[in-house]
Amino acid sequence: MPPTIPGPQPGVTSCDPKERRTAVKRMFVAPDPGLFRLRNSTRAVLGIGLAVTTTALAGFPLTACLTGGLAALLALFTVTDTTVRAQAVTTALLPAVGLPVLALATALHAQPLARDAAFLAVAFAGVWARRWGVRGNTLGIFAFMTYFVVQFLRTGTEQFPVLAAAVTLSLAVAALTRFVLWPLDRSSPPPALPGERDAPGLRRVSLRLACQTTAACAFALGVGQAVSAERWYWAVGAAWWIFVNTASRGETLVRGFRRVAGTVLGIGAGMLVALPLDGALPATVPAAAVCVFLIFYTAPVSYSWMMFAVTVLVGLLYGLMGLLHPGLFALRLTETAVGALGAGLAVALVLPVTTHAATVDWIHRTLECVRECAVQAGRRAAGDPAADPARPAAELAPLLARARMALAPLLHPLNPLRARQARARRIMALLDECAVRVRALADELAAPGSEAGTEAGTARNVGVVAACARVETAVMALLASAEPPPPAAEPDPHPALVQLHGLEAALARLAAPLHASPDAPVTAA
Repeated sequence: MPPTIPGPQPGVTSCDPKERRTAVKRMFVAPDPGLFRLRNSTRAVLGIGLAVTTTALAGFPLTACLTGGLAALLALFTVTDTTVRAQAVTTALLPAVGLPVLALATALHAQPLARDAAFLAVAFAGVWARRWGVRGNTLGIFAFMTYFVVQFLRTGTEQFPVLAAAVTLSLAVAALTRFVLWPLDRSSPPPALPGERDAPGLRRVSLRLACQTTAACAFALGVGQAVSAERWYWAVGAAWWIFVNTASRGETLVRGFRRVAGTVLGIGAGMLVALPLDGALPATVPAAAVCVFLIFYTAPVSYSWMMFAVTVLVGLLYGLMGLLHPGLFALRLTETAVGALGAGLAVALVLPVTTHAATVDWIHRTLECVRECAVQAGRRAAGDPAADPARPAAELAPLLARARMALAPLLHPLNPLRARQARARRIMALLDECAVRVRALADELAAPGSEAGTEAGTARNVGVVAACARVETAVMALLASAEPPPPAAEPDPHPALVQLHGLEAALARLAAPLHASPDAPVTAA
C-alpha cells in the first residue's frame, strides 16, 4: 500500500543488468539535503511501529492493527503541507474523511455490485480532490486507501467499531510522532498540476485525471475479478496509484512499466524472505520495519524500488495472516499487470494528453521561475532590501523535478525515438545547468557584500542589474518561441556576474532543442 510520490521517479528503467545497477547506485547516492529522507524514513518506522504497538497493547485484533498501521503510514507520508499549522489541520481532517469511507466499505463488503460501484466512486472522488491542492490530494489518497484496506482485510460491518477505533488511535500516535516526538522541517511540496488554475470543464487536470483513473479502475475491476474473485483489488489499486503524480500519456505508461518492474523484483525477494519466515513474529516485525524504511527512503527517487519494498511488505503481511503461499505472489503480479494495462488503455482512449503538451508546460514553468529569480536578483543588486532571489531559487527545485518526470518517457532507455530522446536529454542538461547557476547566484547575493559602498562595488552592482535584465529578456524570448539574444561578452570575474553570464549562455543554447522539430537531430553544443 504505497505512499504518494512527491518527487522524480527514475526507478528501474530497463531489464538490462547494467541499467539496474545504475538505478540501485542512483537510489543510494541521490542528494539528501539535511539528511531529510533518512530522518523522515527513520521517523516513519518509529511512528508506524508505535501505532501498531499501541493498538496491539490496547487489545485490538490483527486486522485492526494492520488498518491502524496503514493509517499511520499515510498520515506520516502524504501530509505535505508547507507549514506545521497546515499539516496539523490536514492530519486532523483525515479521520473526518476516512471514517465515513470505512463505514461505507464495511457496510457494502457483502454486496458485490454496490461495493464495486462505491469503490469506483471513491476512486473518482479521490483523484478529483486534487483540485484543492496538496490537502485535497492527501485526503483523496486516504479515502481511497481506507476503502482499499477493507477489501484487503475482507472485513464486514460488525468490525467497523474496532477498525474505526484503531484508525483514530493510530492517527493520534502518528500526530504525536510528527509534531511532538520528532518534528522535521520539510522541503517544498511538489507543484500543482499543470494548467489546473485556468482550464475549464473536462480540460481541468484533476477532472480529466479523475475520468481516466475511474475508467482504468473499472477495467481493472472487471478483468481483475475474472482473474481472481478474492484478490481482484490489487488490479484496482495498481491502476489507481499509477495515476498519482502523472499528467500525460507517456508518464502514465512509464509509471505502469516501473510498477510492474518493481513488483517483479519484489516477488523475487519475497520468495526469499517472506516465504521462509511464514509469519513468524520475531523475524517478521524487523523485516517489515526494513520494508517501511525503504518505502519512505526510496519513494522520492525511485518508484520501482519503492514498489519492490511494498511487494515484500505485502508478502510479510500475508504471512502474518497465515495466507501466504507461492501462488499468491504470481497472482499479485498478474493483477498488477492488469492494472497497468487498464491505466495504459485509459490514457490512450479517455481524454488523452500527449507527453509533448505536458513537458512544454513544465519546462515553461521552470523557465518562468528562472526569470523570477533574475528579477529578484536585479532588484537586490539595485538596492531593494525586500528582494529575495533565494525564494524562487528554492521553488525551482520541485519544478525541475516535475519537468524531469514529465520528460521521463522520452528519457527512457527503451524509447525507440532516439532523436527525441537526445533532445530531451539536452533540454534537461541545460535546465539543470540553469538551476545550478540560479542557486549559486542567490547564495552569492545573500552573502554580505565586502565591497558595499565602494566604487568597484557600485560598478559591479550596475553590471549585475544589467545582466539580470538580459537573462529576463532571454527567458521571455524562449517562452515566446523566439531566439534569445547572444550572451554578452565575458564579464569581470565577480562571482555573481560569472553565474549570470553562464545563465545567459545556457538559455541561448536551450533555444535550439526547445524550438526544433521533435524529430530533428540534436547538434553538439
